[in-house]
Amino acid sequence: MITLKIVLIGPPGAGKGTYASRLTSTLGVPHISTGDIVREEIKAQTKLGKMIKTYSDKGELIPDEIMIKLLAEKLRKPDCKNGFILDGFPRTIKQAEVFDRISKINLVINLNVPDYIIIQRLSNRLVCRRCGTIYNKLTLKPKRDNVCDKCDGELYQRKDDNPKVIQDRLNIYRKKTEPLIEYYKKKNLLKNVRCDDLKIPPEEIVEKIKTVINQFQKPSKP
Repeated sequence: MITLKIVLIGPPGAGKGTYASRLTSTLGVPHISTGDIVREEIKAQTKLGKMIKTYSDKGELIPDEIMIKLLAEKLRKPDCKNGFILDGFPRTIKQAEVFDRISKINLVINLNVPDYIIIQRLSNRLVCRRCGTIYNKLTLKPKRDNVCDKCDGELYQRKDDNPKVIQDRLNIYRKKTEPLIEYYKKKNLLKNVRCDDLKIPPEEIVEKIKTVINQFQKPSKP
């Protein structure tokens, strides 16, 4: 069995969390979201969680050494023995280089989505206040208006999900995170999955990703 150590990269709103949550059940490996890990630590009020909260309360980025420590602990857990799907990390070349020392990635999937689709998608995003499930008013509607299908929680729109702020976030991504594409390309780990259609269902992109993974898993010919 080939161990699947997958990183999903792509701009904010590319669908990393949405696709990873659907892939985890079919691939049999956990979805690791750095955002979820951080929230869990803060909620559990661990020593590290309290330290993280001081940064988030100030609106500051969590230092790389703390994120790496959190990830290293997560990857030592039994459910990660056959691999994982990681999203939200790494975000910079420096983070990628440090992460290489604790885990060897064997596949990086770059979600290639044009800015205009990202802006439209995020401008219509809804998030559950209770469980964090993500919906979209255009492509992934809840069964009932503003009510989560999973937990009946209230759905809301994040304040930063407006076109101007989204464009600012995309500019930051292009500057800081996009260089990872070339970094992983040079390592022969990168595969592109493109989405040019705003209305395409998430399941179709998931199938494209699965095709890439299946090709990776095929044994090479002697």
